[in-house]
Amino acid sequence: MTLDLWPLSEALDMTTTTRMADTAVPASEQFEAAEELFADLDRDGIVVLPQLLSNQQLQGMQNAFDIKLKRLRWNNFDGYQQTELYRHMVEDVLILDQGFVDLALHPLVKQILSRYLGSKFELTEAKGWKSIPTTRDFHGWHGDAWYDQGTVPSIPREVKLAFYLTDVSSGAFNYIRGSHRKQHPRYVRNSEVADVPDSQIAKLIGSAGTAFLFDTSGIHRQGVPMLQPRRAIFYNYHDPSVPLQKEDVDYYRYHPLLLNAAFLGNLTPDESRILGFGNKQNYMPAFERQASPGTIYSFLTAAHNVQLRVRDFSERVTARIKRTFGSS
Repeated sequence: MTLDLWPLSEALDMTTTTRMADTAVPASEQFEAAEELFADLDRDGIVVLPQLLSNQQLQGMQNAFDIKLKRLRWNNFDGYQQTELYRHMVEDVLILDQGFVDLALHPLVKQILSRYLGSKFELTEAKGWKSIPTTRDFHGWHGDAWYDQGTVPSIPREVKLAFYLTDVSSGAFNYIRGSHRKQHPRYVRNSEVADVPDSQIAKLIGSAGTAFLFDTSGIHRQGVPMLQPRRAIFYNYHDPSVPLQKEDVDYYRYHPLLLNAAFLGNLTPDESRILGFGNKQNYMPAFERQASPGTIYSFLTAAHNVQLRVRDFSERVTARIKRTFGSS
């Protein structure tokens, strides 16, 4: 495969550590920088953003995310999901803390996305992961497949906003600059990118609060090795009218966003549109996932029912003893 990359001499160096400042960059300066940041995204497929949130907002997001990571979600215990060995997934982060919504609708983010995606984009997914330390390259080079490539001949634009909730010094997000919009997204073998110079690869080492935008058609991966746990969230923005690939329809991946009413005061009409208010295009009434739970699920459900029966029996016996002996 030949990668038609942006000339190396014109690529920006993003293999550097970004650091949080004590205060956020003023909105006026952010708007002045928006056009330059858009140009970087358009050229390289990825751009690091200035600090978007305050340290107080970041701390609130970290605390809420950490609570979800305390246990695996089961029955009436909320928590994370785990469908992969090396990652714990937290879905629907917009319901957790005000900071997650503020990030999704940040004025600078909206302005850059409006330039890059047009006026019809929406936030279609908001989730995060805790990546477990490993030396395995389990999440190799790829572009994000999401649209129906059989019916969509062009490469529709999709951008993700990534945000680190922890310092990342290993296992950083890697992106081959200039590889976006060159081919339909797919998994890419290491041998196909073996000749790409290391200096062409953006390695997003950074502190908690680091944020960046990237075109998901570009070739990217989670770097290896992962030496410390990494917590990060990813927001997905695209035009929801683009036909989705069958796998995502069957999984109901791009369901309407789950939101917390407490965080939605004073939304502008444009912000309501970005959050998908009233858009039922990808809503599936009475959706039921076709995959059946595994044997362990059935075993745990049966064990839980036994526990409930034992508790009910114990409560009835205790109540009868109290009535018999007049115990208070």
